[in-house]
Amino acid sequence: MKIISPIIRPLVLSRLAVGAILGFSLIHSAPATPWITNSPLNLARFSHTTTLLANGKVLVAGGVGGIVGITDSAELYDQTTGTNQPTGSLNTFRRDHTATLLLNGKVLVAGGFDGSLVLQHAELYDPVTGTWSPTGEMNNPRRFHTATLLPNGMVLVAGGRTNSAAINSAELYDPATETWQPSGSLSTNRNLHTATLLPNGSVLVVGGGGFGASALASAEFYDPTNGNWTLVENMKVPRFAHTATLLPNGQVLVAGGAGDAPLDGAELFDPVSSNWSQVASLHVARDLHTATLLPNGNVMVTGGFFNGGGTATVEEYDPATATWATTTALNFGRWNHTATWLTNGSVLVVGGRGPGGGALGSVETFTPQIPTAIVLINPIRLANGSFQFNFTSTPATTFTTLAATNPSLPLNNWTVLGAPVEISSGQFQFTDSQTSDHPQRFHRVRSP
Repeated sequence: MKIISPIIRPLVLSRLAVGAILGFSLIHSAPATPWITNSPLNLARFSHTTTLLANGKVLVAGGVGGIVGITDSAELYDQTTGTNQPTGSLNTFRRDHTATLLLNGKVLVAGGFDGSLVLQHAELYDPVTGTWSPTGEMNNPRRFHTATLLPNGMVLVAGGRTNSAAINSAELYDPATETWQPSGSLSTNRNLHTATLLPNGSVLVVGGGGFGASALASAEFYDPTNGNWTLVENMKVPRFAHTATLLPNGQVLVAGGAGDAPLDGAELFDPVSSNWSQVASLHVARDLHTATLLPNGNVMVTGGFFNGGGTATVEEYDPATATWATTTALNFGRWNHTATWLTNGSVLVVGGRGPGGGALGSVETFTPQIPTAIVLINPIRLANGSFQFNFTSTPATTFTTLAATNPSLPLNNWTVLGAPVEISSGQFQFTDSQTSDHPQRFHRVRSP
């Protein structure tokens, strides 16, 4: 009998000697923790970028800086001290640009808007010297575009908007030569879309629109081997200013965004079938929010524009149950901010727009509590056909055991079997007497 020890929230299968397959999805919730307010930015800003550097610091660059307007300023957030220090200024004032960490450790900033013109300019930040230097210009000026680092080290820039309209051009930046080359065209003009690098190396571009253009439902693949773009099935709902997050199982979660108003809908894209499926809706409709993949596989959505202003609400999507749960709120309602996963295990939220649409200088962090792992011990089938398993976890904790014949069922469709018995301090045991009535049976243990 081969046993696979689970971590938090996986589906773990155990094949018994009799050939039955039983599963365990072990969920141990953790107490809520607050968002911690850190030292403020040296300059309040929105429409900026944040980039986690190889040295663990976070580069905050450009944006709209409160009363100073569009800015060329940049600063570094130090996660060890929770403080921000100025660094070299950009060569160009810009907002609505992209920032991409290259394989050589430098940061490529491309495009944006300087207050008068949409930019073709690109520049590089060197963390060693703290300075910026011009690099090759893009073939097209653009803002509200996407930039994706490919496995070969090149950067794919796609779509965006010029001074007058959205565009469909795409191009590649080569860090070795510091030059840009056209790389096919999107099927349609789009801005405020998303681009997600998939495990097979292709890029999924989704949605877009805005600024007088209708929201788009279309999606397409970019193939880096030949530079071709291929349409796939449309999303269920058109949207722009949404988020797209690659999940550990290879699917892509698209959440929120806007059509005629902020959206609460969410859907999943399966790269294998190239199909979309709707999942449970967010509790709060929102656009211009952020989405961050957490170590446990959940996706944390923060803030966003809702009901005429910024919301402080935060919620997490659990792929195991395909549901959203509201969690600890931000200290400040905000939209057009950034969220960055830090190497110390925290989520960093920076700036954005606050009350009245003004720039925020606030910085806050959230550290998810890692639940105590539940470790399976000796799951066996008893002589009477029942199935029994023991596990260890926190002493005196309350657990509930559930069962189903299909692990993909929503959690509220699982049968509640009762509470395991604590046979000694931190040692729990449960027996399912109905196991013999089913050819296959899956179990969940959750707390509380």
